[in-house]
Amino acid sequence: MLQDVKEKLISKNAPKLKKNALTVLERRYLKKDENGNITETPADLFYRVAENIAQADKIYDKNADIAALTREFYLAMSSLDFLPNSPTLMNAGRHLQQLSACFVLPIDDSMNSIFETLKNTALIHKSGGGTGFSFSKLRPKHDAVKSTSGVSSGPVSFMQVFNAATEAIKQGGTRRGANMGMLRIDHPDILDFIVCKDKNDSLSNFNISVAVTKEFMNALEKNEDYNLYNPRNGATTGKLNARKVFNKIVNQAWKNGEPGIVFIDGINDENPTPQIGSIESTNPCGEQPLLPYESCNLGSLNLGHFVKNDDVDWKKLEQTVRTAVHFLDNVIDMNNYPIQRIGETTRSNRKIGLGVMGWADLLLYLGIPYGSRDSLTLAEKLMSFIQSKSYKTSEELAAKRGAFPNFKQSIYAKGKPIRNATTTTIAPTGTIGIIASASGGIEPIFALVYKRAQCLDNEEMYEVNPYFEKLAKEKGFYSLELMNKITQKGSIHEFAEIPEQIRKIFITSHDITPENHIKMQAAFQKFTDNAVSKTVNFPNSATKEDVEKVYILSYKMGCKGVTVYRDGSRDVQVLNLANKKEERVETLQEKKPRTRPKKTTGFTFLMHTGCGKMYVTVNEDDRGACELFTQLGKSGGCTSSQAEAIGRLISLALRSGVDQYSIINQLKGIRCPSPTLAEGGAILSCADAVAKALEEYNREKMSPALFTQEIFTSEPYAAKEKQYTSDPSANLAGECPQCPECGEMLTFAEGCVVCRGCGYSKCS
Repeated sequence: MLQDVKEKLISKNAPKLKKNALTVLERRYLKKDENGNITETPADLFYRVAENIAQADKIYDKNADIAALTREFYLAMSSLDFLPNSPTLMNAGRHLQQLSACFVLPIDDSMNSIFETLKNTALIHKSGGGTGFSFSKLRPKHDAVKSTSGVSSGPVSFMQVFNAATEAIKQGGTRRGANMGMLRIDHPDILDFIVCKDKNDSLSNFNISVAVTKEFMNALEKNEDYNLYNPRNGATTGKLNARKVFNKIVNQAWKNGEPGIVFIDGINDENPTPQIGSIESTNPCGEQPLLPYESCNLGSLNLGHFVKNDDVDWKKLEQTVRTAVHFLDNVIDMNNYPIQRIGETTRSNRKIGLGVMGWADLLLYLGIPYGSRDSLTLAEKLMSFIQSKSYKTSEELAAKRGAFPNFKQSIYAKGKPIRNATTTTIAPTGTIGIIASASGGIEPIFALVYKRAQCLDNEEMYEVNPYFEKLAKEKGFYSLELMNKITQKGSIHEFAEIPEQIRKIFITSHDITPENHIKMQAAFQKFTDNAVSKTVNFPNSATKEDVEKVYILSYKMGCKGVTVYRDGSRDVQVLNLANKKEERVETLQEKKPRTRPKKTTGFTFLMHTGCGKMYVTVNEDDRGACELFTQLGKSGGCTSSQAEAIGRLISLALRSGVDQYSIINQLKGIRCPSPTLAEGGAILSCADAVAKALEEYNREKMSPALFTQEIFTSEPYAAKEKQYTSDPSANLAGECPQCPECGEMLTFAEGCVVCRGCGYSKCS
């Protein structure tokens, strides 16, 4: 009977999913058997989750209509109007049953606490969650340790321990471990912390943020010194100039996007349960401040689905908010918490975080430019509506089920009982955004057109924003040539062939001023209980002063934190669609390569790469090396064709008299998404393998004394060589321009590196 009801519901209300959505679901969410075969459909998944979460109603009402509630929950998800966070979709109704995405764990100043937290971190990561920590309670480096008569190594050294442990933990093949590391601005080791991610492959499993205090911001405004405090005893240990420290933060953020900043006093000013404890940290992307041993489950409304008659469909939105709050409250009861104390703390405060995705989509459908005054006004109106309706639903649930246990110790104690200490959060929506085919969170569209990363014979493919593509074809300006131009520019602002009204509405991330990024974040933050995950994207030309202005503005406008990213500021650019300045090219005298002789002799080297075995042959004529060939896997594939191209270009360079060491220096150290460890060190890519084969050829042909000439002892070559051979594993964790799982381009948004192709996320 129940099976018949399920089949009827599913057959009439199957989700309409795009190709990328199906890819994400198949890779990460759908149940599989022991052989890796998928055993459920997307509709089955949504029904599994709906049926499981609906069961919580029986706790409060033995006569609850579970079938009707299952239907309500299923329709909200299968229509893609609302989706919960990834662990709920993955695990509800399955053996693991761990449903939360966000956790914060305490780290006290003792070895017992540090390694107890490390153990708990492993359990959380294994179950699919991300963790946040404050390292502010750890005594500074060189501080006395009485028990051993030694000295402390400081917070940054223990962050490295946590990072290494995270690297070793795999989350069931579905989610990678991610951490937030915070340190208070008044900790004596703050200067070391600010630069601890100066190199992009350092602490690769951490986002880091400085917890900025009001005392610091006041000192900054007055250009004064501020105090540093030893957390071991609270004693003042010295002073630093606020302006100099702030400049250091700004410089690092300008350089590579980290650290972010979190206004920790502002967060605690709005802590709903201050008598229970202070908030020290957030989850990995910064949108969820939590008490120690607290978790939170999140979900997002797909705003692009709430449009009716050129306006927001407020009636439908209200009903979906009510369903979502009911759903998220049920998740708390159905959750299998990885640590008992986390379950106790979470149930005591019952925090939930309902947020949004598809904000940029909604603005497009309504014809409102992102960042305009109208968009900011609508942002406040919309989020105010969502928050008020979520409060109302939480109050209704409290009337039936009781207020959250710590209600009398909360800021709500004198008001109407409420079920949840918080109800709203704007979280990253990387993978669920792909499932829903929605723009991420409250971010603008990063680009309207992407050139696909896949290699196809004589054919270019483009990933085009569907609404833009629809209008382009309707208005008659769509062409492959135009799409290609847009991929080069990123913005359509300068294309006269596109109607002005469309250029005005279809705004991408780099069309928006940093100030308007912050104003948008502040507009949503005004009516959000927790925090807002958003990235302020800067063009590469942005100055440090631009970053400084954004930080100051975010503080003054009431944001709880801010993350910035300057285009091209990482060692390897994630995705760069900005204009490139034309470089002056000097005219050189034409140089023809020497003729290849009919007969050559040479060496063949076997190199083990992440793409398989590569055979590299170096042939020589009477003047030395004259050509290089590669053989990798089956001919005709994209990787083998790229390797062949490298070989042809090297051969041309060799016969043109280009110095071999210059060739090696250009290729060695190039990374790809599939590095591997081989005898003698890491092989970072096929290009790296070719360079090392050519290097080995020179070792065979030359004496050791000759081989150690200047090119192999100079910077940056020698530094790279030392780095790659001393700790090869450290180089396998860095960021790449392509997704390590599917090869699509990565983007930097919502505080994290994400793939819109398969749902890979560095932070989750």
